[in-house]
Amino acid sequence: MEDPRTPTPQDLETLSRQLGRPVRDVVEIGARCVCGNPLVATTAPRLGNGIPFPTTFYLTHPIITSAVSRLEAAGVMTEMTERLEHDPELAAAYREAHEDYLRVRDEIGARTGVGSVPEIAGVSAGGMPTRVKCLHVLVGHSLAVGPGVNPLGDEALDGIAEWWTKDRCYCDGAWDVAAPAPSRDLSRHTKTQGLSPEELEAKKAERRRAAEEEPAGEHGAPDQEEGAR
Repeated sequence: MEDPRTPTPQDLETLSRQLGRPVRDVVEIGARCVCGNPLVATTAPRLGNGIPFPTTFYLTHPIITSAVSRLEAAGVMTEMTERLEHDPELAAAYREAHEDYLRVRDEIGARTGVGSVPEIAGVSAGGMPTRVKCLHVLVGHSLAVGPGVNPLGDEALDGIAEWWTKDRCYCDGAWDVAAPAPSRDLSRHTKTQGLSPEELEAKKAERRRAAEEEPAGEHGAPDQEEGAR
């Protein structure tokens, strides 16, 4: 029987349509819709160009990502972080979720042949273990490993029940299926794909020089934590 975590060519095309860009370094499907479409992509802990990548699970389904963004816009992350500071039981459970994230990421690295990535040892994602920085990461974790592991990811899933629940399919019309699948990725990671360490360093130096030469106020927005948004 085929492992449902194994991404098929159709899965990868669907992910690309969901994200609006070609997916890269997806080694598993972390969670699926009841119809079988991907909800969560599992990314290798080290990208193909050698860059360590701590964010293992990220949401790809546009309906869920939009719903979680509503919670973030409503200030839920700040409220959760404040609760972590005053609720020892919640803080302990959240730290256990952090440890689970690290353990599962190591298992994925071993299972997919990527191996260990010492550069990100002890570093999870989403603000764990002491704060909430990205609800999308926490929800992705909860969907991938199931309820009862990440308490705040589980809470966020309950919080989006008005817009999405796991017992229904919300895929119809959620992304473009008529146009050709995205084939060009303009992200920094892909621009450096396959470069040697020396070439990567030269690229970084070139960016630093360009930033120093830009007039004040013309710098682009900083990168957000990698995710499905």
